[in-house]
Formats: sequence, structure tokens, C-alpha cells
Amino acid sequence: MVERVLKVGISFESTTVAKLEQKASQFKSHISLVVEEKTANAKSIMGIISLNLQTGHTVTIIANGEDEMEVLSELESIIAD
Repeated sequence: MVERVLKVGISFESTTVAKLEQKASQFKSHISLVVEEKTANAKSIMGIISLNLQTGHTVTIIANGEDEMEVLSELESIIAD
């Protein structure tokens, strides 16, 4: 299991949420996003929306699986962009 804490650097509109979910779904690892006390499956559009991510929020990506290191770099490029 690996995790990375990031500051959200972009506006989370519907296209960003869809892009994040689609990218996360390409991986075999279980991927969670954590904001404050809320946790969501990164492979679920509704889960990501429920986090209400905004520019400047702190989000933790937690990945567990065989491709977990790739997950961190790929999702970081979307979230912190």
C-alpha cells in the first residue's frame, strides 16, 4: 500500500471528475481518495463527486495493488495539474 498527499491544483468540474475516474479504472489496484474524514473509491464517479473537491483542498491518494506506484504518478498529474 502506498499513499500520497496532494493539494488540488485544478477546478473539479464534471470533465475532470470523469477523467480521474477513467484513469483510475485502468489500474488493477484498489484506489481511494481521502478528503478530511470522507473516503471515496477513485473508480466511482459518484464517489469522487461526493468528496466535493475544490482547488486548494488536500487530498490523499491511497493505492493498494500490483500497479500502485503507477497509480500515484498518473492520478497526481490530473489532481495537481
